[in-house]
Amino acid sequence: MIWFTNLSTAFVVGYPIFVSIIWISGCLFSAMLRRHHPRPLLAAHQEPFVSILVPAHNETATLREAVQSLAGLDYQQYEIILIDDCSDDQTLRLMYDLQAEWKTTLSIKVVSLPVNQGKANALNQGLVAAQGDYLIAIDADSLLAPDAVNQLMATLMGNPQYGAVTGKPVVRNRSNLLGRLQLLEYVGVIDLIKQAQAYLTGNITTVSGVIVAFRRTALTSVGGWNPAVMTEDIDITWRLYRQGWRVAYDPRAICWILVPERLRGLIKQRQRWSRGGLEVLVTNWRGFYQNPWGQRFLLLETVISNLWALMTAISILTYAIKLFFLHGLALDGNLLIVLLTLSGIQFGIGFCSSQATARLAGPELLLVPVYVLYYWMVNLVSCLAAIGSYVIDPQRRGTWRSPDRGV
Repeated sequence: MIWFTNLSTAFVVGYPIFVSIIWISGCLFSAMLRRHHPRPLLAAHQEPFVSILVPAHNETATLREAVQSLAGLDYQQYEIILIDDCSDDQTLRLMYDLQAEWKTTLSIKVVSLPVNQGKANALNQGLVAAQGDYLIAIDADSLLAPDAVNQLMATLMGNPQYGAVTGKPVVRNRSNLLGRLQLLEYVGVIDLIKQAQAYLTGNITTVSGVIVAFRRTALTSVGGWNPAVMTEDIDITWRLYRQGWRVAYDPRAICWILVPERLRGLIKQRQRWSRGGLEVLVTNWRGFYQNPWGQRFLLLETVISNLWALMTAISILTYAIKLFFLHGLALDGNLLIVLLTLSGIQFGIGFCSSQATARLAGPELLLVPVYVLYYWMVNLVSCLAAIGSYVIDPQRRGTWRSPDRGV
């Protein structure tokens, strides 16, 4: 029993240390590769026509600003498809107002859906209305950098095997501690993970639904987005893999986003993400022996992450029993120091690579110890909640509710 306890403790603390080393190494090599092999942007005559899909449900607070950012793109050939998924506020009226307001400078189409059936269905309806052979899906709170579309299209057109390419989200609402911690997470974890995955495996676990470009041929080959899942972005990534397409990550395509500023909203968001990972495992179990080795590694990492959450929960319960009933608590300080040190290095790399684009300030570094606890605890709680939710209701379908975006 003692050997099992020691082994589980080593796994609970050692797993974050191990993956931090992997992320840091992969990110550094990825940055070196981009530096030595820069990719030029497309010239005006090379730009293909792009349809930008903007699905929305109750987005009167954010939609106007999103359209204004699209009007400022350094790109010539594009249309905007605004899709209202049965909002019960003034979102649909705002869409028509924006269409009239920008009619001389922007091509804007409005698609109105009579029933709220979720983001995936809204995107599918937008796909029907779109004319472009290339499509970009963004959220209604996404503000694209002027060169974001050009960056995405240059990457997508640079490799005919790419069915999709996703960009880099950067948090823009930082009015409280939770928003600032998520800022650190996006630049110090999510960005590093995607860069490391893309470099080491040639694949990424998922595109970011807030900014992703597709070939129409790739979308039609998988039947569009799947309305029967909770996370359409994770699901379509793996359906593209099953059809032989590759999916890329381009950190130079910047998208400014809003994130939850209340803990309840954050946990609900991360529970949905974790459930999406479970759905991928269930629907892609054959990938463990059929898919390329890079994709097998990503599936295995998802399994280990869920196992880590379960083992961590058991360890916390065990430590609580020792503390309250036996008045004894043993922690390996050396391992914790290593974890904090690696996390500091990891965030330092993310800070340096994102300082200009994310507009980071030096004092943000002081939040690193809090950020380490925040990231792993939120990951733990959301993963356990997702496992419970999937066991209770494995067939749950997605519909939209107004999110907590800290507006």
